[in-house]
Amino acid sequence: MGNDRRAGWAAAGAGGLLAGVALPPVGWPWLLWPAVVLLWSLTESRGAGVPWRFRRGGLWGLAAVLVSHRWLLWLHPLDWIGVPGPLSLPICLVLWLAIGLAAALLVGAWTALVGRLDPVRPSTALLAAALWGLAEVLLAKGPLFWLGLGAAALPGDRALAGLAVLGGAGLLAAVQLLIGWGLWRALRAQPGQRVRWLAVTLVLVVGCHLAGLTLLRQAEAAGGRSERWLVLQPAIPTRQKFEADQQRRLLQRLALAQRQAATAEPPVQGVLLPEGSLALGQPLPLAAPVEVLSGGFRREGLELRSSLLRFEPGQLQAGGWIDKHRVVPLGEWVPLAGLWRWSGLSAVGGVEPGPASRLLPRPGGDVGVAICYELSDGAALAAATRQGARWLLASANLDPYPLQLQGQFAALAQLRAIETGRWLVSSANTGPSLLVDAGGRLIEQLPPGRPATVPVTVQQRSPLTPYDRWGEGPLIGLALLAGAWRWIATTASGVMATAVGGVQRGPGEGR
Repeated sequence: MGNDRRAGWAAAGAGGLLAGVALPPVGWPWLLWPAVVLLWSLTESRGAGVPWRFRRGGLWGLAAVLVSHRWLLWLHPLDWIGVPGPLSLPICLVLWLAIGLAAALLVGAWTALVGRLDPVRPSTALLAAALWGLAEVLLAKGPLFWLGLGAAALPGDRALAGLAVLGGAGLLAAVQLLIGWGLWRALRAQPGQRVRWLAVTLVLVVGCHLAGLTLLRQAEAAGGRSERWLVLQPAIPTRQKFEADQQRRLLQRLALAQRQAATAEPPVQGVLLPEGSLALGQPLPLAAPVEVLSGGFRREGLELRSSLLRFEPGQLQAGGWIDKHRVVPLGEWVPLAGLWRWSGLSAVGGVEPGPASRLLPRPGGDVGVAICYELSDGAALAAATRQGARWLLASANLDPYPLQLQGQFAALAQLRAIETGRWLVSSANTGPSLLVDAGGRLIEQLPPGRPATVPVTVQQRSPLTPYDRWGEGPLIGLALLAGAWRWIATTASGVMATAVGGVQRGPGEGR
């Protein structure tokens, strides 16, 4: 009994660690599936109760998120947002552990629920996988940055990621769980049944890859007209970005980029700058005949907004904008700030969220915009695409985080391009500044951490993918069908058990 308990804890911890490693930037689902097999094994009670499953499932989730989100520790030191030195490391550790504990609660609850529903049944597997996928979609709309199983296919397996054309990241997460379930069933099956379960799982894997490739080929069909943009990567450390010398250096680089764009052959539409590049009220250094899309700040009444600002050709002041909707806790937005904020907290003085729409109208073709980790919300960008976005722009500042987060951001950029069938440009302070086509292929990328510019050609597209049209509809339908199947199976089992009991008792016996 003691050995079984230790084995359960070991399986939970090892599975979670493996899952955390398998997520981007590694992004290799073949490494994830063994971790999912271990997770499914935790749902089977074998005499253990709900608390046992909850705790071990929670350990799996805790380990996975602590590994995949270890970049949070690079927030230290937090003196750049006004946090006193002695509190900086404890706050970073608490934030990292809090996100891990939140994942532990979610995965633990999922494990306990699946155990109650009998994980061996295919109906339970379908329902559990669909619920997990929908939960990832909902978490992507919250205030924290989550990287779920839906992102695990990239950058390592673009063919499997092609299924996102049909159902987004939620469907991809569900597929990963179903593949893991099939492998788990094969491992626990009797020798005579093992080959059958392996064959069923192999058919699922091959079928998903073939379907993904087919969907990608359809998404990669020729689009409309093209635009050329000059992407500027300033590579200014966040802790220094508001110093006068750094602001002056940035404006010099921007002026040089404007001149370069204005005289480029073939012609360039404009210049792209990352999140937070321009200070509040800062005009452009030149009235050049090119458009500029730059991260910056503006006032909406008394509220400060972090925005993507649009400067029309020949203008010094912004004539259009889209405000950031998901602001960063502590770095931009302070919960209950009036009760506990100390002087100076927040590097930009307390940013308020803007409207939820991610569509930036412009005469040359509307753009779907994700500022910073809004890129994790595929549903919002699909909605912008449905409303008319011809291409996607990700504007970010990932300093002071390590290259691990840049790799995760790049994988999400590929996933968003696949889901929406749109080309995507990322303009980031220290990286990743890149171009991804509608099939999720990385076309161009600047080296991280160095000041640089690169011209990119973006293809405008108007066709809608199934995910653009229906969103999570297919996944919700799968959950409803699986739930109905599970209910019918449970009802039928209950009726049969009652009938068998009645036959065994015989006529006239007590019921």
